[in-house]
Amino acid sequence: MGGLLLFATVILWMLGLWMSPHGESVAVGTEHVRPLIVRYIRNSAIGTLVLCALSAWLLFPARRPKWPARDRAIMGIIALMVATSLYQLVWLRGVNG
Repeated sequence: MGGLLLFATVILWMLGLWMSPHGESVAVGTEHVRPLIVRYIRNSAIGTLVLCALSAWLLFPARRPKWPARDRAIMGIIALMVATSLYQLVWLRGVNG
């Protein structure tokens, strides 16, 4: 179950990164869409953080498995997603003022 949640978290994380409204240039007539995208990215980053915590809790039980390389790879993936989600939240705070 933890692996499935981690897979869903990666999908959510990637969709949030692809929707990122970086840049100042906006096509004429589409200014009203930017706040909606910002709200979507904020909710996506928060959802990524929650799903990362839940999948880490399920993937790392009290007893340790025999594959430390697998554990380190999973911890690296989770750390990358958490770091980029926190960056998105900080960046979006600057966008919204």
